[in-house]
Order: sequence, then C-alpha cells, then structure tokens
Amino acid sequence: MFGTAALLAALSVSATPAPSGARVYFLSPADGDTLSSEFTVRFGLEGMGVAPAGVEQENTGHHHLLINADPMPDLTQPLPASDQVRHFGGGQTETRLSLPPGQYRLQLVLGDAQHAPHQPPIMSELIQVTVE
Repeated sequence: MFGTAALLAALSVSATPAPSGARVYFLSPADGDTLSSEFTVRFGLEGMGVAPAGVEQENTGHHHLLINADPMPDLTQPLPASDQVRHFGGGQTETRLSLPPGQYRLQLVLGDAQHAPHQPPIMSELIQVTVE
C-alpha cells in the first residue's frame, strides 16, 4: 500500500522546464485599450514553438488566456478550463472574444502538452482593457 508521500508523488505533474529567454506576450490588444464587445486577441511567443495539447515536443507549448483570473490558478498543476481560463490546445495563436461591457485583466500563460505551465511559468505581463 502507498504511503501519503508516495501517493502524492505519483499524482503530481512532472514540470516541463522553461527554455531560457522564452516569453509570451500580447500582439493585440494593448494595455489600456478600449474595445468593442467583440474583439480579436493575438498571442506572441518568442524562444519557443507552438504545438497542440497532447503533442510532446521539446521547447513547445500552447496558449492559455486568463480573463479576470482571481484567484490565480495553481501554476504547478494543469490549468483548469473555465470562463476565466481559456484553452487554445489546438495551437491557435489568436482568438475572437465576445465580452460584456466592463474592465478586464488579461494574461497569457503557456502550457505544455498536458496543459501544465512550464517551470518557471512562461507568462505575459498583465494587461487591462475596457470593453464598451
């Protein structure tokens, strides 16, 4: 029978190392933009490639978009899909969002083949936008 430590170790996700110098960022929108209720978000990535979820390839990942994520998801585990955590496991590099009027905090997090953030996490700067 497994002890608690062995069981936790068996259940934990092995961290995919982040390549040195890799970064994810927004091509658009820009921090502070005022947008219509439907707008396009474009993702930028440097120092890595994009691969769909489930594809194990060194120095690749896929995008996750955090929208008003509070609290922040656990960045040591696979990211849960929700209205606040949007998955782009097909390798998409942009999306069209439709949001009601309000203030929004957006952030990108790169995930590995199992949707887990690399370690250390590859995250964009947090941007704030207003939807009219």
